[in-house]
Amino acid sequence: MPRDGNRPRYRRGTARAGAVVLALGATLLAGCSAEEGPPTLTWYINPDAGGQAAIAEKCTEAAGGEYRIETSLLPNDAASQREQLARRLAAGDTSLDIMSLDPPFIPELAEPGFLAPVPDTVAQRTTQNVVEGALTGATWKDKLVAVPFWANTQLLWYRKSVAEAAGLDMSKPVTWQQLIDAAAKEDKFLGVQGQRGESMTVWLNALVESAGGHILENPEATADQIQLGLAGKAGTEAAQVISTIGKDGLGGPGLPTQDENNSMILFQGDKGSFMVNWPFVWPATNAAVEDGTLDPSLIEDIGWTLYPRMTEGEQSAPPLGGINLGVGAASEHPDLAYAAIECIVSPENQAEYFITNGNPPSNTEAYNDPRIKESFPMADTIRESLELSAPRPQTVFYNEVSTSLQQNFAPPDQVDPAITPQETSDFIVSVLRGENLL
Repeated sequence: MPRDGNRPRYRRGTARAGAVVLALGATLLAGCSAEEGPPTLTWYINPDAGGQAAIAEKCTEAAGGEYRIETSLLPNDAASQREQLARRLAAGDTSLDIMSLDPPFIPELAEPGFLAPVPDTVAQRTTQNVVEGALTGATWKDKLVAVPFWANTQLLWYRKSVAEAAGLDMSKPVTWQQLIDAAAKEDKFLGVQGQRGESMTVWLNALVESAGGHILENPEATADQIQLGLAGKAGTEAAQVISTIGKDGLGGPGLPTQDENNSMILFQGDKGSFMVNWPFVWPATNAAVEDGTLDPSLIEDIGWTLYPRMTEGEQSAPPLGGINLGVGAASEHPDLAYAAIECIVSPENQAEYFITNGNPPSNTEAYNDPRIKESFPMADTIRESLELSAPRPQTVFYNEVSTSLQQNFAPPDQVDPAITPQETSDFIVSVLRGENLL
């Protein structure tokens, strides 16, 4: 699973060798070819703790011989996943029956017709009770082009002792400025992701969206027609937050290379205060306590709430991550693939996947499973955050846009609110016009 817009893996011992393939269903007789058995659907999965493979086995059994599902492992990072899938889809690879897709890359695959259309009846059944953020991330040009599977979002995690010392009432919404002031007052660090990578795009986009703006004003436009909103008021305010945290040293000495895992470690330490991060933080911290590497008292000192606001009185727009399921246009069994997807994304399977792999459901019915709150007491906050979440820019030029943002907004201490947003906008336009290279 990619580390950018989702959550880093925290379970040890996860099998990572090559392509993981599960032969499921009845054993074929010796000498028989695969064609003589039920059709085999290949599900290209992002790395996890074995949860997708377990669901594949479960849905194969539920199919009663109608089909069987094999899983094939994609690379670890999102960029490599995108590259592999895009090349295979462009080449008409018939093995791409089901694909676990990172939401930002869906427009690039949907626009040229690489994805098989989602049948109306499937769309109707698989979007009932699905959180708004996940639906938005699975839609391109007002049409559902993939099926939401699991969804992810960032919360504001905080050390109760620090918040109390700073005089912050965490039962009420807080702003970025309040967090900056509290961390400075208490001589603590803020857990943010300042590395030149996808996590910077995630952070910047959430700040801009929370300030009421958009990085791209017309994301469906062609390269020569795209309009950017980054240089407006919202982009300037977002740059101010990033710049202040960087220049004032509030993100810690490792901020320029800090990803989600590193900011979690910073938060867990003596200088930890507040942090924006994915839900993997909770099981990872509990596992460290169980291993004896962290003091048990830390758990009692950790609280959580919705993503910080940019402006008092105006709701925040937390980051959106997760995985949607798409079917390759060249698949020889699209109907069976969508039947399998309906099984995969059932609320029961989503709940089990959350409990075993830590990936939050996109379907609100799944949150009714009592085991979820036992494992994730912040489940209600996660669900509320997903309803408020906003996707990163949905454009066929996402790779160019995201990479440009990373190059101009990292490291944080080099960001100038008066200059960086406009320079970044100009750079993105020049890249899309072929006048500059990434």
